[in-house]
Amino acid sequence: MRLDKFLSQQLGISRAIASREIRARLVTIDGEIVRDASFKLLPEHEVEYDGNPLAQQNGPRYFMLNKPQGYVCSTDDPDHPTVLYFLDEPAAHKLHAAGRLDIDTTGLVLMTDDGQWSHRITSPRHHCEKTYLVTLDVPLADGVAAQFAAGIMLNGEKEPTKPAQLEVITPTDVRLTISEGRYHQVKRMFAATGNHVVALHRERIGQIALDIEPGEYRPLTDEEIASVGLPPR
Repeated sequence: MRLDKFLSQQLGISRAIASREIRARLVTIDGEIVRDASFKLLPEHEVEYDGNPLAQQNGPRYFMLNKPQGYVCSTDDPDHPTVLYFLDEPAAHKLHAAGRLDIDTTGLVLMTDDGQWSHRITSPRHHCEKTYLVTLDVPLADGVAAQFAAGIMLNGEKEPTKPAQLEVITPTDVRLTISEGRYHQVKRMFAATGNHVVALHRERIGQIALDIEPGEYRPLTDEEIASVGLPPR
């Protein structure tokens, strides 16, 4: 990769500005100043910008993040802070959420720069299960679990939802597992039964379970990465 392209990606700046920084003698490779923007980087090169090391990426990246309320899952939003705020990673702007959450929904978000991997999570064809903890406005009515298992017809939809598993924890707290990702699906499913979702928290995607505190993130394990696209256990 050209040095100016690498610097542009790492710092989130234009190639023109990256070239200017290189000419300003702010970039070193293996301890030596390099002023040639077209310099070809090799994987073994150690790059520093203004005395700070810049790590070269080796392959795609995969992270889990516990999203707090008030953050959006897009990488750029003029009105709200994004989940990239929590990711202290080189070229974090190149990561995207594999399955977004609403601004007021908390919990598990998977971040990656591997488009094919995230497609296996979001594509309806793969039926990747997502599990949510749901707090309801009023106690769950009798028979709702059976309705969810049979499929719910949502307002404005032509087909009912796929069978969903509903576990009652308390009269107003339930655990719901779905295998689709329709627009505001969980909230709309409960609205169709005359209830209102007060709080929504995603705790699992496929076989990947959230195990970190709000605002924290960590790399996924090799086993977690490989589990995407596999049938549920």
